[in-house]
Amino acid sequence: MSGAGRALGALALALLAACSSTDKPKATPLEPLTPSIAGRQVWTERIDKVDFPLTVAVRDGAFVLGAGDSVLALQADTGRTIWRGSVGGRIAAGVGTDGRFAAVVTREGELVVLDAGKTLWRKPIGSKVTTAPLVAGERVFVLGIDRSVQAFDVLDGRKLWRVQRPGEPLTLAQSGVLAPFKNTLLVGQGPRLAGLDPGNGNVRWEVPIASPRGTNDVERLADLLGPPVRLGDRVCARAFQSAVGCVDAERGQLQWTRNGGGTDAVGGDAEVIVGADASDRLNAWRTASGEVAWTSEKLLYRGLGTPLLVGKAIVFGDAEGIVHWLSRDTGEAQLRLPTDGSGIATAPVAAGTTMLVVTRNGGLHAFRPE
Repeated sequence: MSGAGRALGALALALLAACSSTDKPKATPLEPLTPSIAGRQVWTERIDKVDFPLTVAVRDGAFVLGAGDSVLALQADTGRTIWRGSVGGRIAAGVGTDGRFAAVVTREGELVVLDAGKTLWRKPIGSKVTTAPLVAGERVFVLGIDRSVQAFDVLDGRKLWRVQRPGEPLTLAQSGVLAPFKNTLLVGQGPRLAGLDPGNGNVRWEVPIASPRGTNDVERLADLLGPPVRLGDRVCARAFQSAVGCVDAERGQLQWTRNGGGTDAVGGDAEVIVGADASDRLNAWRTASGEVAWTSEKLLYRGLGTPLLVGKAIVFGDAEGIVHWLSRDTGEAQLRLPTDGSGIATAPVAAGTTMLVVTRNGGLHAFRPE
């Protein structure tokens, strides 16, 4: 077998070990609930089934996302289609946008940039991608599954630079960290958060959030999961199955890190950072110190994803397509609303007072508090 074949085989093994749910215990039955807050579904839409690490972008009051070979922008409050475009190939990850330009990578490894739904340019990038591109500062940044980082001119597709850094033998086929911070590009490089110069790719600083441990490469997988949580100069993220931590991105210094096994990104605000572990035990850490604020075992084995913090509520989607609103301060259930029963495929996102979730069957469900 070739080197590439061995790498792909190892990656497949890692994904099977990390993501298989066939041996999980049954989901914990939901307790009876008298809602303490009110909310309702305000619109629905449908896209192709979601079988890849989709993320939804929010910009200028619109949700921008892609599935199948299409990218579309929807008015957040009404669900009205603003524009829709085809990229000529199945999309591999989420959409990056600066409000005008939108960028995606296809499963064939082509980076495609659209302007108001019309293809502006496309080019092969030589790397598989599971993280949405970042469009910022008239550039498009792409993080490959091999941890390579590339920058392109958003107007004409000219490659500006490429950085390939050494790393662990296995990588994770989930959405990683690729985000802007002032004049720095934040990139996940295994368990490390790196700050790069967006002009040339030079490393300005690098901070480990986790120290991988284990007897084999699969157990030592600790890639940072995106999207990260940004709170002023503080950026927080989870390292796959290892730890949760926060970094001062202005100074490039670790603020705190705590052991916390889990397979999805965390959510947070100025008070708490919240995430579910591999058993869907909920943990809330105080944002300033990393001290445990509370834990909850009431949603064990329900297949929780990445949460969204909205006001004083934490919103989780689960594998049965139920959207859960919990108290930020205690973790107690406040509201539950159903979708189409196929499982929530993305982290919830919000634009104004409208929150959107996407299901595995391609259902777009928008909710609004009352």
